[in-house]
Order: sequence, then C-alpha cells, then structure tokens
Amino acid sequence: MEFRHVSVLYGPVIDLLNVKPDGVYLDGTLGGGGHASGVCEKLSEAGVFIGIDRDKDALAAAGKRLEPYPCKKFFVQSNYEDVKQVLWDLGILQVDGALLDLGVSSFQLDNPQRGFSYMQDAPLDMRMNADDALTAETVVNEYSRQQLAKIIKDYGEEKWAARIAQFIAEAREEKRITTTSELVEVIKKAVPAAARRDGPHPAKRTFQAIRIEVNDELGQLSRAIESFIDVLAPGGRLAVISFHSLEDRIVKDAFQKRLDPCTCPPDFPVCVCGKKPDIRKVTKKPVEADGEELAANPRSRSAKLRVIEKL
Repeated sequence: MEFRHVSVLYGPVIDLLNVKPDGVYLDGTLGGGGHASGVCEKLSEAGVFIGIDRDKDALAAAGKRLEPYPCKKFFVQSNYEDVKQVLWDLGILQVDGALLDLGVSSFQLDNPQRGFSYMQDAPLDMRMNADDALTAETVVNEYSRQQLAKIIKDYGEEKWAARIAQFIAEAREEKRITTTSELVEVIKKAVPAAARRDGPHPAKRTFQAIRIEVNDELGQLSRAIESFIDVLAPGGRLAVISFHSLEDRIVKDAFQKRLDPCTCPPDFPVCVCGKKPDIRKVTKKPVEADGEELAANPRSRSAKLRVIEKL
C-alpha cells in the first residue's frame, strides 16, 4: 500500500521551527515524512536530520521520500521517549529543533490490516510497532470489565464507558472479538440510539482509548517531553501537535513545569530554591488549522500545535 500521509499544520510547523540550513533537526514521530520533507528542504548539505518512528513501514516510506534532499539523514526504529539514547548512539549531543506529531498517520488509519480504523473491517491490532506484544484484541478480550471501563472513560472520555465495557464483556463470553467490525457492532448496541444520532461515530472514542492503551501513548508522552527539552540546544525549538485534550494537557503541563520550575511554598515572599525557567513560549496559545486546511483535511480539526524555545 502506498504511504499517503497528510501532514497536519504543515505550514505553521515549518515556520515556527525556524530551521537553520546547517542545523540538526529531529522528528520523533516520522510517519510518512510530510513534516520532515519541509524541514529537509530547508537544510543544506551541512545540515542533519534524524527521523524516529516505531513503524518499520513508516521509516522505509519516509526514507524514500526524503532521498532527494542533500542533508545528512538518519532513520531509527525506536520510541520517541528514548530520544536521549537514540542521539547518544548517533554521537549527537544536542538538536536545534524537534517535532512530535502525536496523531496516527493517514497510512496507519487507511491501511485496513493495521486495525486502527472503525470505518474498515480488519483484525483488532492497533500496534504502531508490529513487533510489540500487546494488541487491541488482547485488550478487548482479556482485560477485565472494570479495566476496560476505566480505559474507555479515561483515554476516550466516553460518557458510555461502563455500558460499552459491559457489552464487550458479555459479547466475548459468546465468542472472542477478533475484528474491528465485530467491536464496532458491540459498541453500537451499547450506545443508546439517541446518543448515536448526535456527535461523532459511536466507536470513535472507544477506538481512541484502546489505541492509546495498546501503544502506551500518554505514558510515553509525559516521559518524553522532558527528554526532548533536555536535548535542545540554546535557541532550539520543540513543536508538539496533539489531537485530543488528554495529550494537550500533558504537553501543556510539561511545558509549564519548565516555564515555572520554582518549588518554593506559595507563601514564601521570595524564591529560595534557585530554579529558573529554561524555556520560553513561542506560541502563547495553541495554533489550530485554518478554514482552508479544515476543508482539505478533516483530520486536522482537533489538532493543536504548541511550540517552546530553549533559553
């Protein structure tokens, strides 16, 4: 299958990264290489680009897409939370800019065999790295009803989480749920008809929740932001695109910890801990897609871009 990746907020990302021709830049969620091509286009032969992705197909497709650009390029299969180890292995100490696009790539959504989409029948998989052990099928069939309800509520922010978990538990007693279409049918039965008529597809939030659980997306994000800030050179920028409130909250809170690191009690008249900010906000509020992008790419609707700069 051709890797067709639609890069969200492409223009703002490239502009706000402020790419230097001879700089070192890192994309921690390489995907199809859409944003990466914009970065590499601005790099000279002296520039360096590093692409990280959990998905071998993404790395292969992006490598092919980026071939025409003259900068030095490295492609690494890894989790972006391991960015420090990746750079250490490459002998690189700091980067001048980094990007995290937290959305599932168009390729993964559109490829039925990956099981990310509730719109196409496929095996219940949802692994961003096909070598990982945990699959959506395991979560759906082997997690307890209570565990499922918590995941769907916390990660999917789904109003009907408990009811959906109950229906899943009852359905799997009759037969193991192995495909996306089987799961969608169970969810449709669980969500009341009135609720199905309004809002998004009834399975959207549950699929999101299971995908997050399978790939430990929120856990690795909270661990990774600190590391990405640590490896920025002075003046280096980190751009993060999130797609739902849970992700955006983690990004916002992680940035705030570095913007206001003081640990003194609130009633202290002056700071005595000596901890000073080591970043500044480049974007005062999140950048969102404009009307033109929304019309061309509906998946950009929930995207929010936050950018900071290392002091």
